[in-house]
Amino acid sequence: MLRYAHREGLLQADLSRTVEWPQAYRLTTIPRSISWTDVSKLLAAVDRRTSSGKRDYAILLLLVTYGLRGREVAALTLDDIDWRHERLAVPERKAGHSSVFPLSASVGQALADYLQHGRPQTSDRHVFFRAVAPVQPIGPAAVSARATHYLRKAGIDVIRPGSHTLRHTCIQRMVDANFTLKTIGDFVGHRSPASTEIYAKVAVEALRQVALGDGEEALP
Repeated sequence: MLRYAHREGLLQADLSRTVEWPQAYRLTTIPRSISWTDVSKLLAAVDRRTSSGKRDYAILLLLVTYGLRGREVAALTLDDIDWRHERLAVPERKAGHSSVFPLSASVGQALADYLQHGRPQTSDRHVFFRAVAPVQPIGPAAVSARATHYLRKAGIDVIRPGSHTLRHTCIQRMVDANFTLKTIGDFVGHRSPASTEIYAKVAVEALRQVALGDGEEALP
């Protein structure tokens, strides 16, 4: 406001530098995860009879099972799926390395269903495509938009819903299962251990039980 007033000639001097920025502290926010019950509701909201539904179901499973980023899902190609050895490769992650995961049965079935009955015929090697013309691979924004759509459709209330909601959910589930932060960071492709630390500060599931009623026994 002060900068604007100075530009408009309402103030003779730019006073914006006299205003201090609010103090920000690390690890002050809460991860945007949802419960595993809500994950089931989310997946149930997908109409898997349609081509777009088959695609979206596979996308949601990839996000919540492996904690992938939206751009990592959008970048997947047919060459990243090793059906013979039941592996899924995620190359060129944000941390500068690649990851190879076991291909879970549910993810593999969802991918196979989409590839056989939903994916358009094209020579492009990308896995996921737009459901309407023109036929072209989906982008990271579309991946996040589909996650947002189903979160809202399922009536799941979360701040800033999107693909990161399911990534956070995957990470939080690993924290609740007592995996080390190093293991979790390597699994989801964190560049720095500091990126994983935020998930260690709240016993999310225990607090949910307390909030629902007489759940004091859930706390150590």
